[in-house]
Amino acid sequence: MKTITLKIEDGVNDRFMSLLKDFSDHELRILEESEYVSDDDYLRSIEGMVESINEAREEVLENGITLDKLDW
Repeated sequence: MKTITLKIEDGVNDRFMSLLKDFSDHELRILEESEYVSDDDYLRSIEGMVESINEAREEVLENGITLDKLDW
């Protein structure tokens, strides 16, 4: 089983959704549906995110670490 995320243009949304109705619930199911929001708008909608980003920008580089030192 796979989960995918799609961005569907308004002009084809109705046609696309009607195609999905040809599948049964055990073959294909819509798990979540929402309006598209740009990454910038999404981040700005999180309380305190803008302030956190601005604080991080002011921090001196010597306090940070490089990507190769991160423990992913």
